[in-house]
Amino acid sequence: MKQYLKIDEWSIIEESFDPHTQEISESIFSIGNGYMGGRANFEEQYSGHSLQGSYMAGVYYPDKTRVGWWKNGYPEYFAKVLNSTNWIGINIDIDGTPLDLATSTVTQFRRVLNMKEGTLFRSFTAELEDGKQVQVESIRIVSMARHEIGAIRYAVTPLNFAGTLTVTPYLDGDIKNKDSNYDEKFWNEVEKKSGTEGGYLTLKTKKLDFHVTSAFAFDIVVNGEKVTAEAEALEQEKYVGSKVALSVQSGDQVVIYKYAANVTSRNYGLGQLVEAAHSALNGAREAGFVTLLNEQAAAWGDKWKESDIIIEGDVSAQQAIRFNIFQLNQTYTGEDDRLNIGPKGFTGEKYGGSTYWDTEAYCVPFYLSTADSSISRNLLIYRYKHLEKAKENARKLGFKKGALYPMVTMNGEECHNEWEITFEEIHRNGAIAHAIYNYVNYTGDKAYLGQYGLEVLVEISRFWEERVHYVPRKDQYVMLGVTGPNEYENNVNNNWYTNRIASWTMEYTLEALKYLQENEAARYAELADKLELQDSETSKWNEIISKMYYPSDEELGIFLQQDGFLDKEIIPVKEVAPENLPLNQKWSWDRILRSCYIKQADVLQGLYFLGDRYDLDTKKRNFDFYEPITVHESSLSPCIHAILACELGYKEKAYEMYLRTSRLDLDNYNNDTEDGCHTTSMAGTWMSVVHGFGGLRVQADRLILNPSNPGHWTSYSFKIMFRGSRLKVNVTDAQVTVTNETDVPAALTIHGKEYTVNGLGSVTAEGSSVTA
Repeated sequence: MKQYLKIDEWSIIEESFDPHTQEISESIFSIGNGYMGGRANFEEQYSGHSLQGSYMAGVYYPDKTRVGWWKNGYPEYFAKVLNSTNWIGINIDIDGTPLDLATSTVTQFRRVLNMKEGTLFRSFTAELEDGKQVQVESIRIVSMARHEIGAIRYAVTPLNFAGTLTVTPYLDGDIKNKDSNYDEKFWNEVEKKSGTEGGYLTLKTKKLDFHVTSAFAFDIVVNGEKVTAEAEALEQEKYVGSKVALSVQSGDQVVIYKYAANVTSRNYGLGQLVEAAHSALNGAREAGFVTLLNEQAAAWGDKWKESDIIIEGDVSAQQAIRFNIFQLNQTYTGEDDRLNIGPKGFTGEKYGGSTYWDTEAYCVPFYLSTADSSISRNLLIYRYKHLEKAKENARKLGFKKGALYPMVTMNGEECHNEWEITFEEIHRNGAIAHAIYNYVNYTGDKAYLGQYGLEVLVEISRFWEERVHYVPRKDQYVMLGVTGPNEYENNVNNNWYTNRIASWTMEYTLEALKYLQENEAARYAELADKLELQDSETSKWNEIISKMYYPSDEELGIFLQQDGFLDKEIIPVKEVAPENLPLNQKWSWDRILRSCYIKQADVLQGLYFLGDRYDLDTKKRNFDFYEPITVHESSLSPCIHAILACELGYKEKAYEMYLRTSRLDLDNYNNDTEDGCHTTSMAGTWMSVVHGFGGLRVQADRLILNPSNPGHWTSYSFKIMFRGSRLKVNVTDAQVTVTNETDVPAALTIHGKEYTVNGLGSVTAEGSSVTA
């Protein structure tokens, strides 16, 4: 699509109003704080196309599954994060006519997402049908310092008339989810109260009994003076508001300060909600909007101190990486181990806001390097707490033992209802196991294995043991009827990645058992008893590891994505007519399934995860074969290709893939940004820079860096936290400089040479460029 957003290092800027891009902008300009968030809907009434969205983390609903053909093992519901009370609303009427940009002539429109300070700004001039003109400026925040608080400064100036300006701040709980399977509304009203300076509204979900209380208060300032105007209290079903009529002259500036608090029964008892909401609300109102803005800037300053990436010489790339980091930081903050990361964050409803394997494969690395280790630890504990549910999921599919983690979940139960995904895309188990390895390897926190990790690893290994099938005539173990990461092929036999990650999981489980047996004997004995671990099981795992079948082609020297893959007609994507792309919008499913085209990294996903097991020649042969037939129609695909391209020295391909992943939403590559941003793939964008161009790995308790500088950048730098130290890595064509911003020394290897970066010190290594 046509790029309509201005390129800027720290901001996302829209300089004209186009109703056709409104829903895209609502996604891109979304703001949140990990506890709550919402789309960039207008405060005032808007009758044009819009997806109103305000979401509370962890508040979800089991919407009844809608399928035409029920199969044994299907979940009965699809869990989804609910569209919650609309707290931003401030309706404006001018002599009885609503201010509505869908029916007005709009000029001087400007919308700015200030990523440095976490604010959403909007200004415009609107001419109503009767010729009256107003100028509006609004600033909105969702507070990172006070996670239950949102605040708005909304200023209206009449430009060519004197008359009555009616202001109505409100809370509206009569909302619905666009993705409701049966167009059902999910909320019931519990209580409400409206007054002259605000009000509150408590709703509860029709199932699961989540309660949310929203409270608001407002102040009005005219020409710099606070006014006390007589307000009319409004109450309707699931709605409270306060209506204020003001006599204004041309040039008067009317400023509405609206403060809102949103609290949930996840954190308070039902009898405490109203009091908790008003306590948070009163504190915010007393502090005032300027103080809240200052707090917001300071909180975001701390976030950027830990996670900023600076790119010199390429403003488009700079804007893109900061946008991705901004969305990640405002989606998940890690304080609550009951929460996880939905593929759309707080930007939309697609995928239900549920947890996918995206978290373990893509998000954990970001939080490992940009936040305290407790943050990524909580992501793993989330899965540990769902272990019993994962075991239940395996039993529902007919397995006698082991755990199958769900493809899509809120509470540990599977809630995905496409059979080829629910029953067959079982490689997700491997991503969870790999995340445990990744965390322990990166942080050195081996105590996690005895505390939580081993139980998960053993139950996943038990699942793999039962899922594989021994073929006597081959004397090998195979795995039939699976879907690999490439969802453009279903029900295949011996997907190389699934077989490989299964075998690797059993290997790592055995390593973890050995470590505990040798170093934490008492805990090992306790766990062996709790798990009823048998020697016969570990012997079986060793046998499967040694006899696992991996499809390959000796002539090409590649791993085959699955049995029979080379029976397909192999035609590079570049030879597909542009009008046939994207395939998922142009081709029938039958045609896609029979083609050679790959939705996202599959074999290459395994070569990334297990990169230390394979040499460069192996990676090169597989990359050269699979990348040209990959259509990248998953948001999770370009980043893996960017990382491997960097490792192989394919600088232009790496840069191409980086731009594709980093500007996926800003440039609406997949023509679906209106549904919400691809939040979990944004972690892959960060990986493209740090694991790709930066060459970050951790081996033998050392940080490994093999930086390369794409020719499009003058230099770049990134921050990484590693075992108590925070390092800034600066890369130019000539050298790599690592500066320690803490007093904790760090051991690292740069281009094969070992260094120690002392506390508050720095080291410089020569040479960063690689040749294509």
